[in-house]
Amino acid sequence: MIEVLLAEACIGCDKCVDACPTNVFDRTDTGIPVIARQSDCQTCFMCEAYCPVDALYVDPQSTPLVDGQRIPEDHIGRYREKLGWGKGRAAGTLTAVGPSLPHGAPPPRLRP
Repeated sequence: MIEVLLAEACIGCDKCVDACPTNVFDRTDTGIPVIARQSDCQTCFMCEAYCPVDALYVDPQSTPLVDGQRIPEDHIGRYREKLGWGKGRAAGTLTAVGPSLPHGAPPPRLRP
C-alpha cells in the first residue's frame, strides 16, 4: 500500500498520478499530488517505479507509520533501484525525463 509521499522531494511531474491504475492520487494547485484514496492502492508499485525523484514509498506489508516514525532512508527508491532504473533525480529538477508510461501497462518484472 502507498505509505508516504515526500512533498519536500516531489517535483510535481504527476507521473505517479498518471501511473496509478486505481486513481489513488489527486492533483493539487501546488503541483504536489496528495494520497487521496490510500485504501484503493493495489500495491502495484507503479507510482514508486515511475517517480523520478524517489518521493514515494509503497510498503508491500502495509504497516502504517505511527507516532512520527520515518521510513528508513535506504527504503526510499529501493524498487526503482531493483528494476535497474537507479536512484532518482535530485530534488529541484524541473523536468522529469524517464521511461515512457503506457497507461494501464503492467509493472516491469524484477530480474532474479
